[in-house]
Amino acid sequence: MDIIDEDLITTDPVPFLSQNGVNVQVLRLDTIHPVISGNKWFKLKFHLQQAIEGKYKAVITYGGAFSNHIAATAAACAANDIPCIGIIRGEEPGSYSHTLINARKYGMQLHFISRTGYQHKTLPPAFEGYDYYIIPEGGYSETGASGAATIPYNKSAFDHILCAVGTGTMMAGLINSKAAHASVLGLSALKNHSLLESEVRALLANKDQPVLINHAYHFGGYAKQKPSLIQFMNELFSATGIPTDFVYTGKLFYGVYDLVQQNHFPAGSRLLVVHSGGLQGNLSLRKGTLIF
Repeated sequence: MDIIDEDLITTDPVPFLSQNGVNVQVLRLDTIHPVISGNKWFKLKFHLQQAIEGKYKAVITYGGAFSNHIAATAAACAANDIPCIGIIRGEEPGSYSHTLINARKYGMQLHFISRTGYQHKTLPPAFEGYDYYIIPEGGYSETGASGAATIPYNKSAFDHILCAVGTGTMMAGLINSKAAHASVLGLSALKNHSLLESEVRALLANKDQPVLINHAYHFGGYAKQKPSLIQFMNELFSATGIPTDFVYTGKLFYGVYDLVQQNHFPAGSRLLVVHSGGLQGNLSLRKGTLIF
């Protein structure tokens, strides 16, 4: 079951981002596994444990053709010898994305459904009535948030925890497990997703906890990007050696840099930026776009 050695996770200083009296460090979850990287393992691990203990026939999960969650679930299930089925949004493409190619390589059965059926998370008839363990898209659930709450870092050492937000599962876990003095700030990768705060709050152990999400750094929306984002990602890598992806973490680090420059955080603040992995998403970019 234990695929990841969590003791190898590092917290590294980032002088490139540490300006105006603010100390910034990054939690390098991106380095823990080549495929099951970043927050994906933590959101999956308790789901997989329940699937194994319950002796389910297979795991079923949902995602798009470029989903980090699909890639990570396929690899994690393969490592645990769990049959795995991916319900993929949209019609079957003429040529598969890198994500789908790799998911199939890990043994995931791929089933494509219409976007309307996907919106309602419809199960194909072939899978109805069988003993399957269903993992929601992105691991979004209290179980996924419980796993994210185990992301390891020195909780007394930081005043602000910053993370990218998609489903909000990781953010909820970070809020549930943070130190009392600390705050968690999410930077949304989605455009005009007005329900995001309520979706995070639904996973909180204490519903009265504040849910703070900045919606200014989506760069056009989910999986969208602009030249300024790509330029920043390359500059960040040149200065720090930290690779990011254009879907989530590039936007996160850009937002952190901008907020620090704007004196959003008081001098003396200690920031932890959670690098949630997902670098496989960059494979959809034209070769040479990124320098890493």
